[in-house]
Amino acid sequence: MAEMGEEIIRVEEVYKIFGPQPRGRAFELVKAGVGKNEVHARTGHVVGLHDVNFSVNRGEIFVVMGLSGSGKSTAIRTVNKLLDTTNGQVLVEGVDVQSLDGTALQQFRREKTGMVFQHFALFPHRSVIDNVGYGLKVQGVNKHERDTASLRALSLVGLDAYAHYAPSQLSGGMQQRVGLARALAADPPILLMDEAFSALDPLIRRQMQDEMMDIQAELHKTILFITHDLNEALRIGDRVCIMKDGAVVQIGTPEEILTEPATGYVAEFVQDVDQGRVIQVYEVMVEARPTSRTASLSDAMKGLGDRDGSFCCDAEGRPESVLTTHDGVRAMGVGGSLDDALRTDFVTANAHQTLNEVYAAAGKGLPIAIVDDDGKLIGNLDPRHIMEEMGRVEGLIDNFEREVFM
Repeated sequence: MAEMGEEIIRVEEVYKIFGPQPRGRAFELVKAGVGKNEVHARTGHVVGLHDVNFSVNRGEIFVVMGLSGSGKSTAIRTVNKLLDTTNGQVLVEGVDVQSLDGTALQQFRREKTGMVFQHFALFPHRSVIDNVGYGLKVQGVNKHERDTASLRALSLVGLDAYAHYAPSQLSGGMQQRVGLARALAADPPILLMDEAFSALDPLIRRQMQDEMMDIQAELHKTILFITHDLNEALRIGDRVCIMKDGAVVQIGTPEEILTEPATGYVAEFVQDVDQGRVIQVYEVMVEARPTSRTASLSDAMKGLGDRDGSFCCDAEGRPESVLTTHDGVRAMGVGGSLDDALRTDFVTANAHQTLNEVYAAAGKGLPIAIVDDDGKLIGNLDPRHIMEEMGRVEGLIDNFEREVFM
């Protein structure tokens, strides 16, 4: 996940109503709390966005997720003023985008944002390199410079060898890579990606997600990504914003969305997600509380409390061995010492691994030592902690479902 930087995009109290009089009675009804369907029935106007608020930090992938009609694509189109707002502000680096017009708006779009759509929208009569460089051509960049920039962007998506091919000679996944390269060619700080991978087959879609995250690790763009697929949102997003009927329902990290769904609507989405693929070790691990090698076996066993085990560390704080309840009881039964009860066949993991990544290690039945980048002990993860967390999340979702049907 990206380190959170300064705020670069702010969408504040934004409403968008489609119809001939968007600021009339329909807007008044929406402000009064009347629902989207009722507003349409009474006024013929369609509520696209209802008091939408979110911010995007520099260098993060912020995913807006929702079903058809949720307002997610409408929201992204207010950021580069492809759509006017009915009310509210959209600020990019402090600039009120909705107040821009004419040359100022064109300059903003060219310099600040690149957009990738669901459909590739490539010019069939232009080569790949000319498609990628088209935006630069519009800006008046000379042929040599735009070809250099285009090849650099094509290299990022692994298509520099196809620069002089026609789009029709490329597969769907390759064509979408060209679309991504076109957005990257002008090196904008912000990428707006509207269902960019939705038209691709599942395997190619996953490859594109991987590729985008690799590019992001290198370039550190600010990415506002729209999707209807929660698995995609949780996989690529630093934070996820879930929308319904034009309104924001919940914003949080993938882990927060999965483990702390704010409403039954969110819980419905997450019930089919593989929780272990999203929940990270740091959310489940407990305080380290290492055991001293100089302690008696009796004192060490008392120090375990309700834990399955505790680690002994070297002078640098790195785990060397582990005392488990089972081994301690066995050693005490034969009058052994702490050294007789210690074992070294434990596994280490880092705090940002997922539960799925440590699940096999947990199958050994031993506590897992959670260490930092220097190998120093920072936490304990007992196998039962994993199962308890999975059960807690499932129970939370079940409670929401019972509330819906009662």
